[in-house]
Amino acid sequence: MKKIFFPLLILSSITLHAQQFINSGMIEYEVRINNHRMFGDGIFAEMFKDKMPQFSTTYYHLTFNGDKALYKYDRLNEKDKMPWGSNNAEENIWFSDYENNTCTNQKFIFDNTYLLSDSLMKMKWKLVPNETREIAGFNCRKAQAVIFDSVYVFAFYTDEITTSGGPMGIHGLPGMVLGVTIPRMFTSWIATHIQVVGVKTNIIIPPTKGKKKVANELKATVQKATKDWGTWGQLSVWNIFL
Repeated sequence: MKKIFFPLLILSSITLHAQQFINSGMIEYEVRINNHRMFGDGIFAEMFKDKMPQFSTTYYHLTFNGDKALYKYDRLNEKDKMPWGSNNAEENIWFSDYENNTCTNQKFIFDNTYLLSDSLMKMKWKLVPNETREIAGFNCRKAQAVIFDSVYVFAFYTDEITTSGGPMGIHGLPGMVLGVTIPRMFTSWIATHIQVVGVKTNIIIPPTKGKKKVANELKATVQKATKDWGTWGQLSVWNIFL
C-alpha cells in the first residue's frame, strides 16, 4: 500500500506545482454587454433599441508568454448579433509589455485605424478580503481599482498564472485576471477556458498597422467629437481607451 501511495503523492505534487507556475498560454474571454443599459435613453437608444438584442456576447483571446501579451477579437455570438455586426472589432489589438510598463494598441476609431503607443494604464488595486471565486478551474481572489478617475473595476485574479495581466489594458495584480466587471460600462469579461499546450506565442508582437498617434492627443479629439452624445458618448471614450 505504501508503494502505491508514494508515487501518487509525487504525481499530485507535480500537478499542483504546474498549476501554480503557468507563465505561458492562451485564455479565451467571453465578453458580455447589456446593450439596452449601455445606450441609455438618448437619441441612439431611440433609433436602435428595438433593433438590437438586450445582451450581446463576443469572444476574445489573450495569448501570453512571460511578461508580454496580445489580446484580440476572435468571434461574435451570432444569436445576439448587433445590427452593425462586429463594428470592426477585429481591427482592435492590444499588445502589452508588463515588464516595461508599455503598450502598443491598434484601434479602429471613426473609420480610421490608429496605432497608439503609450504607458500602461495606471491601476491602483485594493484587494478585497475573503472574496474568492473559481473561474475556468482556477481559484481567484477579488480586487478593485478605479480607472478614468471615477470608473470602478472589479476583478478576479489567480496567482496560479504568474503573468500580471488581463484583458485589454487590465494589469498590475499578482497574477492573471480571469474575470472583470465594470458596472458603469455594463460589461463583464469572464475566462471560459485556458490552453497551455500548443499555443502559438510567436504572435505576441506589437501591431504595426495604422496611423501613429499619441494616445492622449487622440483621446482629446474623441472626447470633443462625442461630447454631445450623452452617456453613450462617454462610454465610447472608455471603450476606445481601455
